[in-house]
Amino acid sequence: MKDEPRAHPFRDSVEDVKAAHKAPDTPQTRAPAYRLAFADPDFMTREDLRPVRLQLELLKPQLVMDERGIESTIVLFGGARIPARPEDGRTPALSALSAYYDEARRFARMMTQRSLESYGRENVIITGGGPGVMEAGNLGAQEAGGQSIGLNIVLPHEQAPNPYVTPDLCFNFHYFAIRKMHFLMRAKAICVFPGGFGTLDEMFEALTLIQTKRMKVIPFLLFGQSFWEKIINWEALAEAGTISREDLDLFRYVETAEEALAAIDGWR
Repeated sequence: MKDEPRAHPFRDSVEDVKAAHKAPDTPQTRAPAYRLAFADPDFMTREDLRPVRLQLELLKPQLVMDERGIESTIVLFGGARIPARPEDGRTPALSALSAYYDEARRFARMMTQRSLESYGRENVIITGGGPGVMEAGNLGAQEAGGQSIGLNIVLPHEQAPNPYVTPDLCFNFHYFAIRKMHFLMRAKAICVFPGGFGTLDEMFEALTLIQTKRMKVIPFLLFGQSFWEKIINWEALAEAGTISREDLDLFRYVETAEEALAAIDGWR
């Protein structure tokens, strides 16, 4: 992210950070109190500074994507454990789901080809930046010669971006809530592939926002009807009255990349 040209006569903050490192080594300059507030990690990570950190996590990706001219995104949610090849699956059921790695890759490649028609401003693939379906999405975008976004998050176990995310669009988050906002702020369509807790969390939160009209209706596609109908009894929710039957129209099932593109193009 590049700094905007200065339009004021004040000294640049970056210059002051450099100057602070050149200060004489004394008890005063070594004291934590002397550090510039915004360059002091101990201060910035204090409990009291949480509102500031929330704001920064919202602002940094926003500014970077604005500077890159990204106007709309296509969201890919899906499991980190979905293998690229059937033989890599930990269970027979997981091995069978590798077909959706291929579909996510194909869909991202086809959508990115469309994105290139707008010079990468529209329909940019955005994923969680990790392995599995996320990797497939970023890989497909790279194969098409376009850019893609990865929204990684710091987890207790080892986690790193997959190698196909566009480096300048690879972000890292501490707050799940802010990460979710960035998934949806530019979303033009949402595609959900088989996954686990994280995928379900993201899917239901997005559906709730649309259901409650906090977010406009956009194409919402679930890849793999047999998977979703097996793990979620949508009809039971409607029959019980905990959701309206009309809520079942908020999403559609697709099986292939071609079906997904057609569904997006024909969305009401």
